[in-house]
Amino acid sequence: MQTALTVGAALSAVIWIYLLVARDGFWRGGERLRPSDLGLAVWPSVVAVVPARDEADTIGECLKSLVKQDYPGDFRIIMVDDSSRDGTGDIARGVASETARSIEIVSGAPLETGWTGKLWALNQGVQAALRGLEPEFLWFTDADIAHGAVTLRELVTKAQIDHRDLVSLMVRLRCSTFWEKLLVPAFVFFFQKLYPFAAINNPAKRTAGAAGGCLLVRRKTLAAAGGIEAIRDRLIDDCALAEAVQNSGGRLWLGLADDSRSLRPYTRLGDVWDMVARTAFTQLSYSWAKLVGTVIGMVLIYLLPPLALLGLPFHGNSLAALLGATAWALMTICYVPTQVYYRLPPLLGLVTLPVAGSLYTAMTVSSAWRHLRGKGGKWKDRHYQSAVQKP
Repeated sequence: MQTALTVGAALSAVIWIYLLVARDGFWRGGERLRPSDLGLAVWPSVVAVVPARDEADTIGECLKSLVKQDYPGDFRIIMVDDSSRDGTGDIARGVASETARSIEIVSGAPLETGWTGKLWALNQGVQAALRGLEPEFLWFTDADIAHGAVTLRELVTKAQIDHRDLVSLMVRLRCSTFWEKLLVPAFVFFFQKLYPFAAINNPAKRTAGAAGGCLLVRRKTLAAAGGIEAIRDRLIDDCALAEAVQNSGGRLWLGLADDSRSLRPYTRLGDVWDMVARTAFTQLSYSWAKLVGTVIGMVLIYLLPPLALLGLPFHGNSLAALLGATAWALMTICYVPTQVYYRLPPLLGLVTLPVAGSLYTAMTVSSAWRHLRGKGGKWKDRHYQSAVQKP
């Protein structure tokens, strides 16, 4: 037992050293969309496509933020009302009637078999955008996100100057309630660890990832990748689209947003739990072996270090405690930039990250259990498990 504890604590410390120095600096949060002093001689045309299903609480603010975009080129907005029952379409039409900016409201057709709801709505929005026109870029943005006035200008500038075919932003999630402060920064930290932004942004590497809440893609690149139809049944649609774009020869860029923010609250533990459990087992390719490995890995990386140190009075293994303290310190150091990004006390992660790691592990197990019971992939009263292909 003593030897196993020492080996486990040592392995945890080694893993954190690797994550600190050899995982493309994911933890630094340095990939940001910085304002550029370089203007474009010609600003390409853009159509924003907003899929919305029962988003009455947020669609007004979302569309108003799009209307206020300071963009010199031709810019239109298409909102696809995906069978909403809460007046989402009426609110959108109200916003459209109050602005000179072109906003087209598309009433979505019934969901076809083999499609996930968001992608079905996006596809209809893309089709509407291409009727008689050929915009150079399509901007996919969720209905629960508000953007700063220069977001589109900066996205397009990044794509044009750096020759990127898909540019996306991980928007700033809400971080106000207890559960948000505990779990939201950890969610972003885990996402960056899984998809290191610097690796995605390096054309020499084959890491593919994107954040679907704010995603700008070249129309021709999307067509070359097979269009939305090519990923029609994928639950983790943003990363699937990034992979399709990369496989078709496109170049990616992903960064943290400063002025684009999510409007969706996560006031209860269950709100975050459902969000993660919907796709966590999908992320593991529905593999029970990967699930076991993930649970072991999460315990080893996030739980063992504090347990090895705090449990010293019980196990009496000074070496294991020292190794645990080292791993815990490295963990906290890696988490500081994410805490700062969310305007939280930097050292708060000393406590919150191990706790969040434990909860996310439980959410992942819960995702597998839901899948086993045939209730996986639920979103907005729709179950996609039976229609979704396994990667």
